[in-house]
Amino acid sequence: MIQNISKIIVESKKKVITTVNTTLLDAYWNIGKLIVEQEQNGNNKSQYGSNTLGTISKELSKSYGKGFSVSNLQMMRRFYLVYRNQQTVSVKLSWSHYIEILSVADDKARSFYQHECENSNWSVRELRRQIASSFYERLLLSKGDVNKEKLIELSKKGITYSSPNDFVKDPMVLEFLGLPEEKPLLESDLERSLIEHIENFLLELGRGFMFVGSQYRISIDGVNYYVDMVFYNKILHAYLLIDLKWVNCDLRIMDK
Repeated sequence: MIQNISKIIVESKKKVITTVNTTLLDAYWNIGKLIVEQEQNGNNKSQYGSNTLGTISKELSKSYGKGFSVSNLQMMRRFYLVYRNQQTVSVKLSWSHYIEILSVADDKARSFYQHECENSNWSVRELRRQIASSFYERLLLSKGDVNKEKLIELSKKGITYSSPNDFVKDPMVLEFLGLPEEKPLLESDLERSLIEHIENFLLELGRGFMFVGSQYRISIDGVNYYVDMVFYNKILHAYLLIDLKWVNCDLRIMDK
């Protein structure tokens, strides 16, 4: 009975959070719409600068407290301008997610981050990191000559997976390790640093990976090999073996 009651409480809390988030996004979208329609006469740019927003911010802050600064009102205005069709607003993402997404100037890149954030269930911190590390641009570079259709597909759906290699990012950005750029790096030091930051490395590695172990013994045709790092992908049902060579990673995918 206690387990069943606990389940009801947890589910009800999830519904409350979802409802609050949906209501908040709806309110901010409508505030942005009102500002654009009344202050800007429906135009993308304001004719009156920030004076009007300053007055609105002052009055709203008196009545409702924090959350209505000029910068926040500007963000609500941009929220409406970018998502004029309210149906394109995903309630799976929080307002904090949208603040990060709206910082992206390119329309296709912004759309990509929104869809990939939904698909990969990124936290706000991880979304911010992926934007800062130019994940979208890195993805395009890794594909070589990207045609127009591929750009449109990425912006509409995020990453699509048609082969095992699509699951591993190439190139990877490991700035979270804090390693010196100009000093020689031993394989053991790199391995130890990756393990210490395993959560960040899993997020950077790609979708669906779990860490199995380091210096993992694998026997092939009666010969024992010790692999620096072994991961398992629950989507592919396959292992990823990483053999560290100085600061480069030799990636191979092995069937289960």
